[in-house]
Amino acid sequence: MSPLAVALVLAAACAHAGWNLFAKRAGDGGVLFVWLTSVTSLVVYLPVAAVTALVDPVRPGWTEVLVVGVSAGLHLVYFVLLQRGYAVGDMSVVYPLARGTGPLFTVLVSVLLLDERPGALGLAGAAAVVLGVFVIGWGSAPATSGRTRWGGAAFGVLTGVVITLYTLWDAHAVTTLTLSPLLLDWGNNLGRTLLVAPHALRRRAAAVALWRAQWRTVLAVGVLSPLAYILVLFAMRLAPVSLVAPARELSIVVGGVAAWLLLGEPNPLRRLTGAAIVLAGVAAIAVS
Repeated sequence: MSPLAVALVLAAACAHAGWNLFAKRAGDGGVLFVWLTSVTSLVVYLPVAAVTALVDPVRPGWTEVLVVGVSAGLHLVYFVLLQRGYAVGDMSVVYPLARGTGPLFTVLVSVLLLDERPGALGLAGAAAVVLGVFVIGWGSAPATSGRTRWGGAAFGVLTGVVITLYTLWDAHAVTTLTLSPLLLDWGNNLGRTLLVAPHALRRRAAAVALWRAQWRTVLAVGVLSPLAYILVLFAMRLAPVSLVAPARELSIVVGGVAAWLLLGEPNPLRRLTGAAIVLAGVAAIAVS
């Protein structure tokens, strides 16, 4: 990948780890928390989105509206599956499976179906990133029943499948259709906001209470989450998706180390070992 693409992915990883730390500290906000962060993102990024829409040469039509709508639906399914996975399983099983299988499936599909050829070194780096993600996240779950463990694992893999779908779909949108990454993400937030609005309106008292209690966290996630994905979408314009998708999982390294240092989570040796494997994979991808 080019130095600019690598820099975009690294910045996205830091932003992604940051909003995940804030989201973890928010507790069990559920769908209402997701809705509040989507509304916040709409408001915060509206001025930039408006300027981008004025200068962007691509005039949105029904095709672009359909593409953004499908993207919004996929991202909403992703959030719902991830939330359900956390409800029935351990986060240390669900999250690494989701984030690890996502880029793995993306690389396989992009190579087999999209005829991308990242090269042996790039593929080896992608495999190292996936391996490092599993080393960081696997094995830290407390003793649970087999049903709970397998239920969490199943939702983790399903979430990884959805990550693959929205990654490839959005990559097609910003490359082949040349949609603006910023406008795609803003429209994505708009779509999720509208889809969840009926539920939020029925529980508006709970939504107001959640905002009052967690407005700083909502604001942080609302700013950092779109920023992380917009940077990734720009990187996809500069490098094959089969390389960008696994490289962005560096966020797992940043988040894992930050969780150890800031939240006091256990197993620092295993986390740092996994971090070293991921960093080696990212280095291989960068020079491929």
